Order: sequence, then C-alpha cells, then structure tokens
Amino acid sequence: MARALNAAGFATLLFDLLTDDEAMDRANVFNIELLAERLTAATRWLETQPEASLSIGYFGASTGAAAALWAAANAHSPVRAIVSRGGRPDLAMPRLHEVRAPTLLIVGGLDDIVIQMNAAAEERLRVPHELVVVPGASHL
Repeated sequence: MARALNAAGFATLLFDLLTDDEAMDRANVFNIELLAERLTAATRWLETQPEASLSIGYFGASTGAAAALWAAANAHSPVRAIVSRGGRPDLAMPRLHEVRAPTLLIVGGLDDIVIQMNAAAEERLRVPHELVVVPGASHL
C-alpha cells in the first residue's frame, strides 16, 4: 500500500507502536492510551520534518485503529483523515465524539462482530464518516 500511496504523491511512515519486548505482553496490544501516546509522539516528530507541510492522515488496523482514533481526538491533533481497516473503534469509544477528522471504517463482511463494533462506534462519531463493509472479506 505504501508504494501505491508514494506513487500518488503521498509520504508514508510505517512503524510499530510497541517495542518487541512490549509486544510480548499481549495486554499492551490493548493498551489504547499507550498506543495513542506513541502515535501522538510520532506525529509530533513528523511535524518537525521538512515534509511537515503535508497533511497528516492515520491508517490503523485492529487496535491500531483505536489508537489512531484516540490520538486524533486530542485537542490539537493535526490529523486530517483516518482510515480504520478491520479496526476496533469500540476501544476508543470514550473519545470518539472528540475526533475531528473525517473517518473511513472498513470491515470485512465475514467479520460480524467487528461490523457490530464499528456500527456502534459510528454512532458516536460527530464528523463526516462512512462504514464500508467489504463483501466476502474476513478481518485480514
């Protein structure tokens, strides 16, 4: 995906939100506040780079999508768009009403539970948003 975005003129930054040691503890994968803090720190760093004039968007999958939504709910977030793929926006439920960036929620049609979670989260979003269900797709 990064190559396609780069070819279209977008800069990309791909990184892990947890260190290898932290990832060994499965509970950290669900520590949305920690993940959002890491994403916010990376965004602050990005704003110091020469490409800082470019708009910032977040793409997250699973709990990374919850972290993206949580981080984008920060009062001074520069995020202009969010894409959640097979995400768990329900884990960011307390902050969804604070998100100010248009949001696209993409869920596989075979993932009934995650469809329900995204539909419930969609009701809390106060920004332009869309829930797209991809027929025949799983969470992967």
